[in-house]
Amino acid sequence: MDLVKREISNTLFFQLKTVEEILETVEGLDAPADEAEVSLADAPGRVLARDLISPEALPGFARSSMDGFAVRARDTFGATESLPALLEIAGDVAMGTDARCRIGPGQAARIATGGMLPEGADAVVMVEYAQVLDDRTVELSRAVSPLENVIGPEDDVRKGDTVLAAGTRLRPRELGVLAGLGVERVSVLRVPVVAVVSTGDEIVPVDRKPRPGQVRDINGHTLCAFCTRLGAEALGLGIVPDRFDRLRERLVEGLDRADSVWISGGSSVGTRDLTVQVLESIDGMEILAHGVSISPGKPTILARRHRSTVWGLPGHAASALVVAEVLLGPFLRRIGGERPGTLPPYGAVEAELGRNIESAPGRDDFIRVRLIGKDGRLVADPLFGKSGLISPLARADGLVRVGRFTEGLYQGERVTVRLFVA
Repeated sequence: MDLVKREISNTLFFQLKTVEEILETVEGLDAPADEAEVSLADAPGRVLARDLISPEALPGFARSSMDGFAVRARDTFGATESLPALLEIAGDVAMGTDARCRIGPGQAARIATGGMLPEGADAVVMVEYAQVLDDRTVELSRAVSPLENVIGPEDDVRKGDTVLAAGTRLRPRELGVLAGLGVERVSVLRVPVVAVVSTGDEIVPVDRKPRPGQVRDINGHTLCAFCTRLGAEALGLGIVPDRFDRLRERLVEGLDRADSVWISGGSSVGTRDLTVQVLESIDGMEILAHGVSISPGKPTILARRHRSTVWGLPGHAASALVVAEVLLGPFLRRIGGERPGTLPPYGAVEAELGRNIESAPGRDDFIRVRLIGKDGRLVADPLFGKSGLISPLARADGLVRVGRFTEGLYQGERVTVRLFVA
């Protein structure tokens, strides 16, 4: 009997998809092709639909990167504190206007940071190395090279360059580039829509007092918030009891109204099988994964129909959010049109593990950790707890991955902490 159980267990294990296999599948999914033109004010967080070709050069003119004096570099050669160069002050460069003075041999002009370099000048001596002797003479105690402390007309952006590639998510820094180039409107991809469904006879709305055996709907709210944070539009479709016809009806509604449907629930085998039965009853639905070698989150399901995707997520709140952090984040970025290989919106830090972590081979364990500063070191303190508990996740700062080919990690070991989506 034990041998039969082991054989069945091994068979199920080899049917599980690895995290890498799921992410590879995600990269092969289609992104929405619809695009729209939006104003710069409405562009934050959107994804570029087309390459942005620079219509002009930046800054477009030679400008000073320091406060000081615009000079011909050759006139400063050999200048030192003991043997300074004496130059005639030919004028001042006013900010925001053409440089009206011209720099000839032995001359200099006052200039502020960002000022336009006057004709004839090819360098700037910092004000710290300049001593004004009178209204007409400045003493320079340091030599400069040609183009020193100068930003050239095309040093920032050249006209005709691809400055932002299609698939780039527009953050404040990219918006600065657009503003600098005078781009008032930009073509972006449509924001993907995700329908979120919570299942279970025991789930009640958050405004209702649970009776014995009931719990409030946590996943519906956390998953909608996760979508919104990553630039998707969340469509909450409420709570559905564990009934085939009701779940199928809500799934069809989600497929009609959204690019993806997330069904949370199914921690038990029976409920998980119900989700699969509903999926199999939809014409054209293909189940891509029925279980992932990840803990928590093993009972995750991934299916596809045409351009729409369905995720079946565990009912336990912590499990659902870990799956969201590890798998659904990359998924949202993919269907949102972001280029493969770009950095995620969250980051990672190196830390020292605060305690030993045990792990079972054959699965990837994602351990919740809290980051603590201790004696100048960053320590990742594991927060152990059952997958049905939400409070340890709320106290955590990120996840430490224990690979499926290892049996654990040791206290003091350097680990990479994957930070949660903020």
